[in-house]
Amino acid sequence: MPSSTGGEQYVADIWVTGGKTLADVNDDIAAPIERFPTKKWWVCFITAILVFSLGAALSTDMFTSGLGVLGLNQPNGWGVFIVNFVFWVGIGHAGTLISAILFLFRQKWRTAINRSAEAMTIFAVTTALIFPVIHTGRPWYAAFWLLPYPNQRHLWVNFRSPLLWDVFAVGTYFTISLVFWFVGLVPDLASIRDRAKNPIRKFIYTVLSLGWRGSNKSWSHYEIAYMLLAGLSTPLVLSVHSVVSFDFAVSNLPGWHTTIFPPYFVAGAVFSGFAMVVTLLVIAREMFNLKNYITLNHLEKMNKIIMATGMMVGYAYSCEFFIAWYSGSSFERFAFINRAFGPYWWAYWIMATCNVMIPQVFWFKKCRTSIPIMFVISLFVNIGMWFERFVIVVTSLHRDFLPSNWRYYVPTFYDWGITLGSFGWFFIWFLIFCRVLPAIAMAEVKGVMAVEGGTSHSPDQNKSEVPAHV
Repeated sequence: MPSSTGGEQYVADIWVTGGKTLADVNDDIAAPIERFPTKKWWVCFITAILVFSLGAALSTDMFTSGLGVLGLNQPNGWGVFIVNFVFWVGIGHAGTLISAILFLFRQKWRTAINRSAEAMTIFAVTTALIFPVIHTGRPWYAAFWLLPYPNQRHLWVNFRSPLLWDVFAVGTYFTISLVFWFVGLVPDLASIRDRAKNPIRKFIYTVLSLGWRGSNKSWSHYEIAYMLLAGLSTPLVLSVHSVVSFDFAVSNLPGWHTTIFPPYFVAGAVFSGFAMVVTLLVIAREMFNLKNYITLNHLEKMNKIIMATGMMVGYAYSCEFFIAWYSGSSFERFAFINRAFGPYWWAYWIMATCNVMIPQVFWFKKCRTSIPIMFVISLFVNIGMWFERFVIVVTSLHRDFLPSNWRYYVPTFYDWGITLGSFGWFFIWFLIFCRVLPAIAMAEVKGVMAVEGGTSHSPDQNKSEVPAHV
């Protein structure tokens, strides 16, 4: 039944509201591409550029001055750069999950959010790949050692190292996700091409649309290709972050050497990825007036997944403590007690509060369908998931087997500034994407509307008026 939530109507199982027709879909979704950017867009874009410029300036100074400007010490040799790498790879997981797995299960609610989620995956993985490169300190001297290509130095990278496994796993993930995203864009690019009046714009979209004409044969080949790519992408949801977790799990260090890490990391990646998608969609629907396409119904479904994966992550936290006690290993037990009650207790409890306690408010439908509440919670989740990686990396390193080697790691202004700059980089590309490409899959939304009879339903219709097959 309809209910009022923050001035907006909620109707179950309606994916497009406002009485929109099929023609309205093209007009509304193409509007941000065809019109001059709004003041809101410019404010966000300039802010993102300034934030990225700060990170770029600090990175440049770090390259000239050396890694000593960071807070790294012995035994804390990784710092926030590896934290950021794992964080951004995790952010990219929701795009593949929404696009591929929900497509295979024929979930209609993915249609309005999959395009933005796919784009988020591309930009998040691109952001993640920055950190292994800049962490070398002198990338123009050291970066070429990271890739296993034929050379005359008779020195190859260590194929037994999980850091090299990351190269193959994340590289494969990025390639498949990019192809999957572009193939899904082709029908919509053709629609933008046919609407374009500027000859330069028309030429660009003509090239990008690959000669798409929308014939039955084209659609048949398109659907087969899209299905195959979805099938290829699905295993990556499990494999990529499992491989990333091996950076820690294959070591013998207490706090890292645990078999729960692969499923734990995958659940956490989906958790943080969905939270980031909610953050971006709430901003996009307000900035580009897409409330009729990104509805409360879509967002509520995502909030349910955030709550479910948050409970999985909470279970993993408790399971780690149980195994540390049950193992009988004094070193393992010390590592986890130190996490919760040692010098970094504040980071652990920020993580536990943001990831386990705060998402529990989504048990209440009023909270799941409230835009301000879900936006704030999505921010808390991303903060909590960043601190989860911080806790895993730092608390397992700063106190090792020799008390004489214990050191307290404190990130410097360079660490925080470069981290902040990565968010600027990510949002620059996401805002450009919203400006030059359709942020919603027009063809897929029309397919959902065709099932509903070709016209979307107004928010004030009650559920009894919806056809039974929807």
